[in-house]
Amino acid sequence: MRVAIFSDIHGNAVALDAVLSDITSLGADEHWILGDLAALGPSPTPVLERLNDLPKARFVRGNTDRYVCNLLDPREAAAEIAQNPQSALAVATRLAMLCWTQGALAASGWLSWMATLPLEQRLVLPNGARVLLVHAAPGTDDGPGIRPTMSDDQIAAVVEGCEADLIFTGHTHWQLDCTVGGVRVVNLGSVSNPWAPDLRASYYLLEADEKGYRLEHRRVDYDREAVIAQLARMNHPGIQVLSAHFRGERQPPWITG
Repeated sequence: MRVAIFSDIHGNAVALDAVLSDITSLGADEHWILGDLAALGPSPTPVLERLNDLPKARFVRGNTDRYVCNLLDPREAAAEIAQNPQSALAVATRLAMLCWTQGALAASGWLSWMATLPLEQRLVLPNGARVLLVHAAPGTDDGPGIRPTMSDDQIAAVVEGCEADLIFTGHTHWQLDCTVGGVRVVNLGSVSNPWAPDLRASYYLLEADEKGYRLEHRRVDYDREAVIAQLARMNHPGIQVLSAHFRGERQPPWITG
């Protein structure tokens, strides 16, 4: 079996099309998609349409998928701003992007489908390896996730008791492949909104049979300026923050200094 595994498309149909073109050139029997599908980019409905046309597609939900279906209570947003007044613009922009996405999906009929996405999926490869698919970390679609700045001990604590031999995650937009305590943990990176310096879309190919499995990390370039132009034409509420991602002007929040 050959499986394409990717995450964090964030409503970016241009990036998704580039990844799907690469997958088609290599061939895949199945597609495993690990959440953050539609928010926050300019093409939430086209992205969901493309994903649902894929053969043997398996999905789990991401935190932004959940946010779109259950928007933050305005009182919680007000409390967040009151606690940190400097966050006001960021909080307002985040809510505007989520509301924009929610409206697009409600109008196109996709919101109810997104609300049914599961937190995780579990599979067994032909060689008996147990696989866990989850957006952020075992048991959650949110939080700090699993990222390269974590020590082996920290990652081991996060995956302890997960009853899996191979875990695929996304969420942090930061690719990672490590083995801790006999568990292989793979953060796929992201299709959209990656961190500098490598702004290409990121995904993995899995080949598996009765003898074992092999993973290949793939990077695919795409026209990020075209996405920025699309945001501008739509007068998208998140154009400034998203454009900064596409131009490599943002750093992960876990990096300081």
